[in-house]
Amino acid sequence: MRRLIDLHPVRRREAAALADPAGTQERLLRELLRRASATEWGQEFGFEALAVDPDPVAAYRERVPIHGYEDLRDAVRRMREGQADVLWPGRIRHYAVSSGTVAAGKLIPMSAETARANSDFALAAALAYTAATGSARWLGGRLLTVPGRVEDDPAFPGTVAGEMSGLMYVFGPWYVKRFFQCVGDDILFLPRWEDKLRAIARATCRLDVRSMAMVPSWAVVLFPMLVETYRKETGRPARTVRDVWPGFRVFFSGAVALSSYEALLREQIGGDAPMHFMESYGASEGVFSARRSPDDEDMVLAVDSGVYYEFVRMDDTGPTPRRYSLAEVEVGVRYRMLVSTCSGLWAYAVGDVIRFTSLRPHRIVVAGRTGEMLDRYGEAVFGEEARAAVEHAARETGSFVRDWHVTSLPPAGEIMPRHRWVLEFVGERPDLETFARRIDEWLQRVNRHYTIRRECGAFAAPELVAVPPDTFRAWLHATRDRVGAQTKVPRMREDPSIAEAVIERAETIHRTST
Repeated sequence: MRRLIDLHPVRRREAAALADPAGTQERLLRELLRRASATEWGQEFGFEALAVDPDPVAAYRERVPIHGYEDLRDAVRRMREGQADVLWPGRIRHYAVSSGTVAAGKLIPMSAETARANSDFALAAALAYTAATGSARWLGGRLLTVPGRVEDDPAFPGTVAGEMSGLMYVFGPWYVKRFFQCVGDDILFLPRWEDKLRAIARATCRLDVRSMAMVPSWAVVLFPMLVETYRKETGRPARTVRDVWPGFRVFFSGAVALSSYEALLREQIGGDAPMHFMESYGASEGVFSARRSPDDEDMVLAVDSGVYYEFVRMDDTGPTPRRYSLAEVEVGVRYRMLVSTCSGLWAYAVGDVIRFTSLRPHRIVVAGRTGEMLDRYGEAVFGEEARAAVEHAARETGSFVRDWHVTSLPPAGEIMPRHRWVLEFVGERPDLETFARRIDEWLQRVNRHYTIRRECGAFAAPELVAVPPDTFRAWLHATRDRVGAQTKVPRMREDPSIAEAVIERAETIHRTST
């Protein structure tokens, strides 16, 4: 079977790109610059000359500065008004909501070229899974894809805005929707997520669902609904997802870190047959990497999906940090990622931190967001370390954490600075003192700065606050105009306002329930 799959054009193109990643990226950069040379930005930065430079990689980073969203907000507004040839050739009608709302948030242009690249990426992930497992049995049942919302933008007639997962679904292959997808658009694009999930549970509780593509933070909400709906609709006993969908085999995950939810998902899914998870990493700016086997913990970087990558070391905080190409990166270093894309983003700071685990092929793990770091008191704890600490404590205590947030607390009297962890558990709550010790021991194991401060008494042990089920979801609904597929709970903030608001929301829930 693998030989047959490897003959597919998408697999052949991917294999060729991975065999020469640096050359593939350089050729891609030349093509992006050539295509956009007549645009406003292309003329401003001299793309035509850069495209034929003997060393386009060096010339590009010398000529084109790093950009944030504010640098292109006005360009995006004019593009939404109908202007063509601004960031990318032609008129762009589709926009991915990166944060905030359609009216006031960050909207990332999505060209037809990006849409095609994203579709090929998704197909490559499905082919990779089939090749790795040597079985296509998962294709004998139905697929449940649960995308985010997409809608016409009334402020800019003729344009469409929505979450990346929704746009990928809209541009997805017709045959997948026709022959595999098990829920219609009338359900998938319901405006409220809770209503959508309940409708999905009713629509699928009698179907042979074998695969799913969904944000894991919402899957842990859907699965209990599914089991309860099945019991009510059929009158049959059911405890786990496999009691409802006995053929369920593969979960295609994205948008948030799978590791934070995998243990809970496995518990909810149940059953004796193997359950496979295929994680991908993407954002509103594009899709970047995916697992190539269920046994992988890292992801292979997609080097030929319309995205040219550059990287800046996290410890380089100067005004003009050095930018590294794919040929120059090192294993184990944390990098901020910059992308230039076939939708007209140029040296754009995505806001994520990645770390390479291998260079042949280039494999990465997502180490957090650029703003995810607690260092007010010199402890220098990154988001990746905090997430691993929670997962370690959960394993050691046999518990499941659905959501969490950590902040810094200042000294108070004789109490030294410390971290306050706000945690929402699923099922039985563990002993909080034990859980705190496990977090503390993990951070001391992996973080030298934290260890030194703990050993010298300059930093106190973690403080834990457990909140009732659905507290974080209630907080999201109270603080966001719209909660969608990719709405995420911020994991770390030095400012304690989020932690205080979540705790206050928990107290409100407690008063209401009593």
